[in-house]
Amino acid sequence: MRLKDPASVFGRRLREARERSGLPQDRLGVSIGLDEGTASARISRYETGIHAPPFETAVRLAEVLKVPPAFLYCPEDELARVILWWHRLSRTDRKRAKTMIDAAIPAPPK
Repeated sequence: MRLKDPASVFGRRLREARERSGLPQDRLGVSIGLDEGTASARISRYETGIHAPPFETAVRLAEVLKVPPAFLYCPEDELARVILWWHRLSRTDRKRAKTMIDAAIPAPPK
C-alpha cells in the first residue's frame, strides 16, 4: 500500500524528518504526548495535509525529530537543507560559516 503524498509543505517535511529518524507514525505521536490509540492517525493527517498541527505541537515534533521548526515550514528544498545544515553545526562552525557568508554577500542597501 502506497502512502498518500503530502499535500502541504509541512506534511512533506514532517514525513521526510520522521522517515529519516526511523520512527513510525504511532511512536512519533506518542512521544509528543498524543493518545496511543489516535497517535498514528493524527500524524498521518499532519503528513497528508488533512490537518495542520498547532505551532506548539509542531515545535514538539521538531524536538523529537531533532530538526528546527523552521525546517518543517520551509517551502524551498535548498533552503530547507541549509536550515538543517545550520542546525547541525557547532557554535564555532556557525560563527565561521557566518563570517564566510558575510564576506560573500554584500549587505543590503539601507
